[in-house]
Amino acid sequence: MGSTAHLPMLSLDSGLTNYLTKIRKFSILTPTEELDYAKRWREQGDREAAYHLVTSHLRLVAKIAMRYRGYGLPIADIISEGNVGLMQAVKRFEPERGFRLATYAMWWIKATIQEYILRSWSLVKIGTSAAQKKLFFKLRRTKAEISALEHGDLRPEHTRLIAERLGVQDNDVVEMNRRLGGDVSLNTLIHEDEVGEMQERLVDLGSSPEVVHAEQEEAKRRRQALAGALEAFNPRDREIFEARWLSEPPLRLEQLAVRYGVSRERVRQIEIRAFEKVRAAVTAGMAKNAVAESASQAGVQRQIPGGSSHGRKARAGAIEQPNFGSAVSNI
Repeated sequence: MGSTAHLPMLSLDSGLTNYLTKIRKFSILTPTEELDYAKRWREQGDREAAYHLVTSHLRLVAKIAMRYRGYGLPIADIISEGNVGLMQAVKRFEPERGFRLATYAMWWIKATIQEYILRSWSLVKIGTSAAQKKLFFKLRRTKAEISALEHGDLRPEHTRLIAERLGVQDNDVVEMNRRLGGDVSLNTLIHEDEVGEMQERLVDLGSSPEVVHAEQEEAKRRRQALAGALEAFNPRDREIFEARWLSEPPLRLEQLAVRYGVSRERVRQIEIRAFEKVRAAVTAGMAKNAVAESASQAGVQRQIPGGSSHGRKARAGAIEQPNFGSAVSNI
């Protein structure tokens, strides 16, 4: 939507006052002039007409943008985003519907500014659903209306009241209120009179390296035990077992019956028999590995001064029968 004339630019160098002075020089269009320019732009693509439609509503953009100064973003950027919304409104304006451009453009200006604020206000993305937008832009005002001005988390009664007024869940109010406090660096000191940073109080909810290593070793032993059990099968029984237990999705009994030329009941019998054999072999193999590992640990313990027989008994008692279902599901 270019023109030989240029729109006034708002920058840090020119200043807000200078920009407002410039846009006041553009006259406000009468309904007749607005309708004429809108038809010329829509029907003929007249860029000069579009220029007049935009410049005559720059004051409306500035007025709306001033309402969003409390989010810590440069007012120049907010006004610029609003101007983009105004141009979108002019591009889509349909004068034959009978309403003024200002009424239609107001929605586009607000939507563009709000999208910019949601995109730029925090390093962490904020939800862009209609409910989340409403909560983001109305939470502060609603808190002021009910005098919930304390810092930190809201009181439960205030949370419930705000959730009812804005039509959202209580936990959404709590989360948004915390996020409106702004991003906090992990290197921020806990307290000015204490040593330590915020990141030192973060809790790692994942498993420790020791637990991860133990789980990997356990899965490895299960795979080895299962592979050893399957080696004793003839090709047909092994393929049926793998098709029913180790394939995703498992083949149906009817499919296997057609493949091997036997009845569906015969395939089921082979599957059950193979399952029992594998379970017995895996159970025996896992128990054997557990006993060997316990004996190895006990030998190490005897080399350590102070190793007690009570500790050895406790470790020996910790040997449990392996879970065959887990062995198969973790392959």
